Order: sequence, then structure tokens, then C-alpha cells
Amino acid sequence: MADLKGINLAMQTPFTASGAIDYATFEALIDKYVAAGVHGLVLGAGTGQHPYLTEAECNRLYETGAKRIGGKCNVICQTSALNMDEVIRRSQHAESIGANALMILPPYLEGPSDEDGIFSFYTEIDAAVGIDIVGYNIPQATGISVSPRLFDRLSGLKNFNYIKDSAGDLTVHQEYLQTKGGVLNGADPTTVYALMAGTRGVIWGAANYMPGEAVQLYELVAAKKFGEALALWQRMLPSLLYIWRAPYTQSVLKAAQWRGYGTGNIRKPLQPMSFEQEAGLRDALKPLFEPSA
Repeated sequence: MADLKGINLAMQTPFTASGAIDYATFEALIDKYVAAGVHGLVLGAGTGQHPYLTEAECNRLYETGAKRIGGKCNVICQTSALNMDEVIRRSQHAESIGANALMILPPYLEGPSDEDGIFSFYTEIDAAVGIDIVGYNIPQATGISVSPRLFDRLSGLKNFNYIKDSAGDLTVHQEYLQTKGGVLNGADPTTVYALMAGTRGVIWGAANYMPGEAVQLYELVAAKKFGEALALWQRMLPSLLYIWRAPYTQSVLKAAQWRGYGTGNIRKPLQPMSFEQEAGLRDALKPLFEPSA
């Protein structure tokens, strides 16, 4: 079982202005994020615009990323797809190039939503791979909620060892923590509270624009310096609340660009932020540029 504790940065996929993957910037970003001390990089995350990447692009991205990372931190690859054979094919490829874990959405978009159907879906994938599977609870996007009871059942599979919980419900999150599975927080505005509650780590999109602060927050909570952690959190929180309600990926990428991480470009069908949205984001980011008290 891979140890996915700490800050697993849900990494952006940098694009050129025309929408092509900028592999040179991708590799440079990996170096920056590793230097910031992140514990893992999630390649092809939602923040990395996975739905708008082809299978061939994902394969090349993961090959390039795993080689560049070179064991300096954990590599988690999203291998979600609608077609069952494609999920398995993507997953086996990611395993073959050195991924430590796979992040896989439940069978969304009119797939089985009952617990037995979801369990069967993950059981088939579990039998086809030999590395950790990170399930994904993001009902606001998939329409499927993974109940704590189902998560506990899934955790009995050989490789299903984690769930990324992006729902933002701290009650459910703490119920997950009562099971035998590993829990990773994925809801930006609840991060510090999930860490204090005992979650193993986070898969965090906002870490794209504040990797150093994200690592520092984790280290403060791990050292039980809760007062210092909450003081840092107050500087992070305005932007986290903003991006959670604004167009998420566009906001993260724009904030990252402004702070020296990436190009800020998106791929269609995503649309650029409006002038008003960018102004709101700039205002929300201001506390990060202020010296700590």
C-alpha cells in the first residue's frame, strides 16, 4: 500500500494559447512543485482538465511526468473513463510507467448508481491492477455519492485503499474516517479541519498556486501547532472560498499563473474568466501576499 499522506497536488496540465499541451512547462512545473515539498502529484486531475484530454495525451503526459518526478514524490494518475475496457487499459498503462496509485471516478453518466453496481465496477478494476486505487466521492459532478458503508465495503478489496472526498460534508468525511480505508480530503474549504480530524492527506487543486503554503499547513497540523495552522489558514481561506464558488479550474490556473506557476491557459470547452471574475480573484488572493503576523 502506497503512503499517500500529506499534500498530493492535483496538478494542472499547462496548455499553449492554441490549446496544445505544453510539455516543457509541464516538466518545469513538476520541478517547482517537488522543490516546494509536495508529497505527491496527481497527474490528469480534474484541475488538469482530464475530461478534455485524449487517452493518448494522458498516456504521454503520465509517461513524461513519472520520468521527471523520478521517485521524488508519489505519482497518482487519473484513469477514469466511461468505457470499462478503457478504464482498465488506462489503469494498466499508468501502472506500467510507475504510478503509485490510480484515481478513478465511479461509473458516472448513467452508469450504475446503486451500491452493488459501484462495487462491481471497482471490483473488476481491482482485479486488473496491482497498485492502489483511490476512489472518488464528488457527487456534485458525478451525481453519485459513495456512502461510508460502501467505502468500508470497497476497502475490503485488495487494492482499493483510499477515497478522495470532494463533497465538502465534514460529517460524511468523519464517517469515512471511522472505516478501515484511507481518506484524502478533496474539498478545498474544509482542508485544515479534515487534517485536524485525522485525514491521511489531501488531493488539492488550490495547491497549484500556493504549494509552499499547502505544505506548511500540513506540517503545522502534523506538529499539532494548531494556532499557527489556523493563522496561515486565514490567509489562504479567502481565495479558497472564492474558487469554490467561481469557475474552479479557470480560477486555479489564473491564480497559479499570477504566482508564477504555469500559463493560465485552458482547453475548450472551458471558457475564460470574465473581467469581473478575475478582479474578484485578485482581491481574494491579496492575503497570500501579505506578511504573516
